Amino acid sequence: MNRETLRRLEMLNQLSLTEEQKDDVIRFFDAREADFEVIDKFFDTADVERMVHVMPVMTVVREDKVIKKFEREALQQNAPETDEGYWCVPRVLE
Repeated sequence: MNRETLRRLEMLNQLSLTEEQKDDVIRFFDAREADFEVIDKFFDTADVERMVHVMPVMTVVREDKVIKKFEREALQQNAPETDEGYWCVPRVLE
């Protein structure tokens, strides 16, 4: 991480960091980079696919089916007042 990358990230995320905070962020990412270098010494990760989530993310999508569960007349039978298939409600605005 360098100052230019951090500046772009600040703009992208609409952040305003102090110089001390910027130094902390750069130190943090430099330490993570050093961690990765240590891992690379012990493990060959060339064949490991990059991932965003640890667990696979699956979106369950069901097929949309139109099902008419209720009849309008059955729903309106207890309504105080209806007019040509519509519910009549008290006027709110005058």
